[in-house]
Amino acid sequence: MTVLTLLHPAAVTADRWDAFVGAHPDGHLLQMADWGRFKAEFGWAAQIVALCDDQDRIVCGAQLLFRRLHPRQPGALPLSIAYLPAGPLFGDPDTDATLWQAIDRAAWRRGALWLKVEPCDWYRPRPGLADRLRASGLRPGQQSIQPPRTIVLDLTGSEADLLARMNQSTRYKAKLGPKKAIAVRCGTAADVDSFNALMAVTGARDSFGVHDPDYYRRAFAYFSEGDRCALLLASYEGQDLAGVMVFRQGQQAYYLYGASSNAERNRMPTFIAQWAAIRWARDHDALYYDMWGIPDADESQLEAQFETRSDGLWGVYGFKRGWGGSVVRSVGPWDRVYNRPAYALYHRRRLS
Repeated sequence: MTVLTLLHPAAVTADRWDAFVGAHPDGHLLQMADWGRFKAEFGWAAQIVALCDDQDRIVCGAQLLFRRLHPRQPGALPLSIAYLPAGPLFGDPDTDATLWQAIDRAAWRRGALWLKVEPCDWYRPRPGLADRLRASGLRPGQQSIQPPRTIVLDLTGSEADLLARMNQSTRYKAKLGPKKAIAVRCGTAADVDSFNALMAVTGARDSFGVHDPDYYRRAFAYFSEGDRCALLLASYEGQDLAGVMVFRQGQQAYYLYGASSNAERNRMPTFIAQWAAIRWARDHDALYYDMWGIPDADESQLEAQFETRSDGLWGVYGFKRGWGGSVVRSVGPWDRVYNRPAYALYHRRRLS
């Protein structure tokens, strides 16, 4: 059995943790140290739990996020909810018990009432993952934070191969840039304000919530360094019409944020900007491109209903399906409950 040592948080430098995440077969953007730092600016606290073998190599771990309950209420107990996105990053099965014990200790010290876990198995299927979680005492969760179902594009091959995988309509629109006089540029920090303006228009038009403008500014600031993020903006006659903020980690790229104006929509700027983002990801050695979220329905239902529904993520499925990817579903959300009455009360209130 592997003997593990829990690293003190001060010993887990960002570079050391990110090297582990980058080398792990299930490494993900949401487990990178900068993701924790970024989320810490918006109401979360991040803590990395890392376990080392006898050669001082990190073999498993997780970056946890904590959000305080009633943080401004005088006299409130230091209670929180905990979230583990795209993790944990497991070692061998015989290390699971030690890893969960370390995660539990970190959660208890933060006053966590429960922990929501959303492992990522979109890019590397792990058939026994649900059994592994259940054996460690987790239960299937009732709500997810990240969409459990998505579309993943295969970026291997030439650009012609990528275009061939698209449906005919998407392929035609993606290539319209020169014909429609659309210019695409890779934006800088100064361009994030233009993206924010597009995001405000998109949110109002499509009736979905958007983050505060500083959220996108800080996301770009953290990840544009080192070419881990790009802002692709499609414009016509100097007016920005659409933008895509794409991120990457290892062999994966992620389409996290997109926005468009109401002007010149006949020029298909959203398709042109998205195609530029896909090519950027491929040029930066990504093998997969995650379209990040579609309705949680099986593929037959998606195909039968996407033309008549626009609620929730249905509004974007019609756009995302045309790029030629595969519909995949993760193992979904799982909960580790530390305070059963509080957990039950919270979910009763959500359903009432």
